[in-house]
Amino acid sequence: MSAAGTGAGTEAGAGDAVVAAGVVFTYDGGQRALDGVDLRIGTGEFVAVVGQNGSGKTTLAKHFNGILRPERGTVAVRGRDIAGVRTTELARTIGYCYQNPDHQIFAPSVRAELEFGPRNLGVAEDEIAERVDRLLALVGLERQADSYPFGLSRGERQKIAVASVLATEPEIVIVDEPTTGLDWRGGEAMMEVTRRMHQAGKTVVVITHDMQLVAEYAGRVVVMADGRVVADGPPAAVFRDRRALDAAALRPPQAFRIAQAVPAVFGQGSTTVDEARRHLETAVREVGR
Repeated sequence: MSAAGTGAGTEAGAGDAVVAAGVVFTYDGGQRALDGVDLRIGTGEFVAVVGQNGSGKTTLAKHFNGILRPERGTVAVRGRDIAGVRTTELARTIGYCYQNPDHQIFAPSVRAELEFGPRNLGVAEDEIAERVDRLLALVGLERQADSYPFGLSRGERQKIAVASVLATEPEIVIVDEPTTGLDWRGGEAMMEVTRRMHQAGKTVVVITHDMQLVAEYAGRVVVMADGRVVADGPPAAVFRDRRALDAAALRPPQAFRIAQAVPAVFGQGSTTVDEARRHLETAVREVGR
């Protein structure tokens, strides 16, 4: 689906997690980063926002929790215009995980890092202990609970940063480039954490340029280029939008490109490696009959 018409009806509704309407933002020095962005993210969605560096994807996401404020236009979170709402107040509803986890981590132990947010919000100590134990299990860091965070691997620190955001129990979680700096195994582990967040009922927004990640995890993909949304829809539909992907200097994932090249074998809808494998196995069985 192309971006045409995505700005229609951008008034926030009860079922919306985030709504951006006509958002314009210019950095000091005159760089226009967002140029009239309209975007609606529904409650419970898993959305990937993709584009090259400088496309505006991170700038847009930072408007969702008030780190940045629009020059023109509006942003609403859970139906509420956030103009004038403090970032600390928004943190109760929307959590932001930075691309570099070291920009978030500061406590002397993993457990202390996870305890900080809810304690700062006045959560009872027994509830904090329950949350921390549950989140340590979610991200697989139970054994590292008393470890010094900066003595752990990049992937483990990334998990700490995500868990510390989840400890405040936000309804919406934004994860900026969750697999940057990780090897394949670490990236898979990190994305499984985001999948579990979504399965637990969170609205998840992942900022990335990794199209394979989009194919494997996202239910919807928003493509940005030059500060605008140029495509928005299910991954398979967006992967077919050559004009939008060319504008964003992106390519569909390899499994999708192979499926498009040999549709008789792989079908038109293969977006992931697993889907392509299933199509191939079916084709082999048909040949053997």
